[in-house]
This record gives sequence, structure tokens and C-alpha cells, in this order.
Amino acid sequence: MTALKFAFLEEPPFCFTGALGEVSGCDVELARRLGEMLGLASFKPIETEFAELLPGLVEGRWTMTTGLFVSEERKRLVDFTRPIWALQDGLLVAKDNPRGFRGYQSIARDRTALLGVITDQVQHLTALHNGIAPEQIRMFATQADAADAVANGMVHAYASVAMAHRGYLTRRPEMPLGLVGVPASEKQPSAGAFAIAKGNSALLRSIDACLDALLGGDWHRQMMARYGFSDSDIDRVV
Repeated sequence: MTALKFAFLEEPPFCFTGALGEVSGCDVELARRLGEMLGLASFKPIETEFAELLPGLVEGRWTMTTGLFVSEERKRLVDFTRPIWALQDGLLVAKDNPRGFRGYQSIARDRTALLGVITDQVQHLTALHNGIAPEQIRMFATQADAADAVANGMVHAYASVAMAHRGYLTRRPEMPLGLVGVPASEKQPSAGAFAIAKGNSALLRSIDACLDALLGGDWHRQMMARYGFSDSDIDRVV
């Protein structure tokens, strides 16, 4: 393997494409640094949609994906590195939160409320576990699609990682949207990790060894701080 082919989504602050076409984000910078430590000749970011991340990995279209929440179902399909972050859910809502949402359960109590989720993301199951009815949930392919749906009133909230919502709002401050944190009583912070295809145990061990050396160090903390992560955010996975 001479290149690290890295599958990513447009989901700041984890991964995003800049005005000049450059790919940035905390997951991107960490993956690029891993490629350097592994002695690979090049780093090739490949944009895709969430639903294609794991199938593309299984089919060999890329070497590694951006960070994903680790679940038993996903572990049957692919292998995961050690955790690279542990994050809390949040709701993207209309500006000033006109429906007064305080988390998943407040949406469940409002039977006229509609919740947007990204197809196959874990927030879909979390919403169901917190009492939101299946008919209240609408599926979207991308972060931008779901955020637009909240802005134009197609849905009343969009569930994802709170940090992803913050990243989106930082880059799109003109959008009439706000963020509501999901309380820990409804969802504890969950760990995410890079995914690689099964059958690459040597690569997995090498990546984990590099992550052990990087995570929590000065370079990592300074890099993550540029994307809005605090020391306490990092300490959850160190």
C-alpha cells in the first residue's frame, strides 16, 4: 500500500472542503498524520455519502473512513481503530428554538414534531429508544440536506453529533438555526473511531500504535483546539 485512501463526508469540523478545494478537518488532519507516520507516499481524500462509507470499505474503494460511532452491528462488517473522540449528541433546530426542544424525549412528547436524521447514523436508533415514533422521523443523505430541511420547516430538528452542528453553524452563520444539547440522561457521549476493512490486522495494529503515540500529545491537542475541541473532550479517549 503506497497511498492512504481516506473516505470522508462534508461534516465540519471533522471533514470539509475549503473554498480552494482543499480538504480539512480534525479527522482529516489526524488521518493525514497517520499516513506520514506509516511511511505512505500519499494521502488521498475521497468524498462520499454516509451510506457508502462502509460498503466502499468492504469493496476496497478506500483504505480507511472518517471517524464513525462504533457499534456491534458495524463491527460485524469492518474493524475499528482505538477511539479517536467521544462526543455528545445535539439537535439542530430553528433559530431561538420555537418549540422549546430540550432533547429527544421532548420531541417524542410533541407528536406533531418531525425529526431529521442521516440514513444509517446511530441517532436514528437513539431517537427510537427515546420514544420518538417512526412516523416522526425523516431520512436525509447529507448534513447539508438535513440542515436545509430544518431551515425551511420540512422538519423541526435534526439529530447528529453536537460538535458537527457547531461546525456547520460556524461555516454557515447566515442560516436561521440554533443548537440544543441532548442531556446525558438520554444519551451518554459515544466513542468514534476510524474504520478499516476486515483482514488487515497488521495495518490495524500499526494505526493503533500511531494513535497511541499521538492522542493527547501536544500536536494532537493543538490541532483539535483549532476545531473547537477542549482538553476535556480529548481526555475522554486518552
